[in-house]
Amino acid sequence: MCRNITELRGLEPPATAEEITAAARQYVRKVTGLARPPTTATEAVDAAVADVAQATERLLAVLPARRQPPATVPPLRRPEVRRRLGLSG
Repeated sequence: MCRNITELRGLEPPATAEEITAAARQYVRKVTGLARPPTTATEAVDAAVADVAQATERLLAVLPARRQPPATVPPLRRPEVRRRLGLSG
């Protein structure tokens, strides 16, 4: 698995749609080898990200609870990352 994709199962509070989409985007980038897709492929990449995010949401909804939270904190929950991206909170 791509080491840039963090575990989302078992987070408290649960993973947000934003975190799930970020993980989906990382997955699509990894399997395509494209950090920035060409303009002609943007729609296809965006559709793939949406499909992966939806599948991830469905999967997380049916998995059993974890006994302990994941060992790493997702990037969008880290203050330094949120500052770098210009996100509030």
